[in-house]
Order: sequence, then structure tokens, then C-alpha cells
Amino acid sequence: QVQLVESGGGLVQPGGSLRLSCAATGFTFDYYPVGWFRQRPGKGREGVACISTSDVPTFYTDSVKGRFTISRDNTNNMVYLQMNSLKPEDTAVYSCATAPPYSDCSTDFHTWGQGTQVTVSS
Repeated sequence: QVQLVESGGGLVQPGGSLRLSCAATGFTFDYYPVGWFRQRPGKGREGVACISTSDVPTFYTDSVKGRFTISRDNTNNMVYLQMNSLKPEDTAVYSCATAPPYSDCSTDFHTWGQGTQVTVSS
């Protein structure tokens, strides 16, 4: 069964850090672009970061540039989102997703995880 499972969310103070993990089961991540998305309270879903199959981060939304880093570990079938200097406005449900194999980060994402809550508050 093809599945994505996120972990690593939680409550953190402003300025703190979290690392989110996205684990794939039922398929191999190697050939898939993987994106991180978030949905903030009362807002629509937005793309946060994406990494291509060539292991090159392709996209960061402006509000996280310089603070968030996406990376992948194909050996362990994982993708990570390192989040530093967190702000209250980063509070959201974060989800990972994949686009079709051999595609890129501009393609529609079709397989989604259930999401993990990140809350930034003092």
C-alpha cells in the first residue's frame, strides 16, 4: 500500500527549531519529487518547499527562505524539512506529498500524508 507518514511536529517556542520527517511505504522515493505543504488556521494550503529527484531543492516559498531546508535520504526512503527560527505564523498542519515519478516540482501532487501539527507559541 502506497503511503506517506509525517512525524516530528509539536509545540515549540518562537525562535526554536523542529525537523519534520516524511516516510514512504509501499514505493521507493528515489524517482519522485517530494513537497512539503502547510495549512495555517483559516487559510488555504500552500507549498512550502519541494525537492526534485536530482536531490536539488527546487522551491521554497518566500516566507521560509533562509530558515527551512528540505532534504532527502533515498537510502532510508525519507524526506525531511528542517525548520529553524520558527515564528508564530509558521503554525500550521504540515503535510508531505509526491508528484508522479520522473516528474518535477511543477507537477500536480497526488499522494498525500495525513499531516503533522506544528505550533509555534510562547
